[in-house]
Amino acid sequence: MRRLPPLAAIRAFEAAARTENFTAAAAELGMTQAAVSYQVKSLEERMGAPLFVREKGRVRLTPLGARLLPSLSNAFDTIEAAFATHREEDESLLTITTTQTFANTWLAWRLGAFQIDHPELAVRMSASNEVVDLRSGDADVAIRAGRGDWEGLDHHELFKSSFTPMASPECVASVERELGRKLEPDDLLHRNRINPSDDWWLQWFADNGAPADDGIFRRPGVRLDSQADEGHAAMAGQGFALLTPLLWKGDVAAGRLRVPFPDRVSTRGWAYWLIYPSERRMVPKVKRFREWLLAEMQRALEDAAGGWPQPVPIAAQ
Repeated sequence: MRRLPPLAAIRAFEAAARTENFTAAAAELGMTQAAVSYQVKSLEERMGAPLFVREKGRVRLTPLGARLLPSLSNAFDTIEAAFATHREEDESLLTITTTQTFANTWLAWRLGAFQIDHPELAVRMSASNEVVDLRSGDADVAIRAGRGDWEGLDHHELFKSSFTPMASPECVASVERELGRKLEPDDLLHRNRINPSDDWWLQWFADNGAPADDGIFRRPGVRLDSQADEGHAAMAGQGFALLTPLLWKGDVAAGRLRVPFPDRVSTRGWAYWLIYPSERRMVPKVKRFREWLLAEMQRALEDAAGGWPQPVPIAAQ
């Protein structure tokens, strides 16, 4: 165990000895002159010898004080350098953790613009569905889906989580040719559905007047771990997937996905949120990313309010 005098007393002595003035030391440390004098006196009592000779308007080091000063100043320089290195690293790297779905369908397409606007920052995105302890230092901010009930964390709602069926244009066209008409919601009960036992399907059918028995949802089918994977399976013609409109609007515009029921969108009380520890809200890099993300999301929501893009004709793809 270290047998050190109180650190406050050592700091007060080092500052007073370096400046040879208790008033200057007090200003540097954000203390009163009386507090500096008290801390120095307590250290002298602990040492059993004076560290200063008090003279009018200034103080002068005793031989003991002069002997202690260089080592203590060097020690404080080393401590300051250690914290400065961490601070520089912390201020220059922004680490974002988010879900695989949000990363792959939305954020990765836009994050480069943020980095270009802030060239002083290196930006690292970690796409994982694992829960991350933001206070552990593994990430600065998180973007997650949930109900916004994270105690001790600041959270900003980005957009409501909603879902509607989508499939490749070829898949939709093939089913409609077979039926000889436009799709209706209950037509999907007996079609290939990705993650067919997902209870979000149960809700979507109920919301759209096509309730079904449990047997329909126990049928075999492709089961994937994330909406990002479901969307790409749908693009590949594997069937119909329940996808969040805001995240896949670009793929609809590009003709990779088609929305057979653009006005039949279900919600579940969830939303996507930007999250970070409350005590980090004014850290410059967190503040800059928050402002950029909220503005970028507002633009995306305004664009989404304009409706779905016109699908690309299959012959033109």
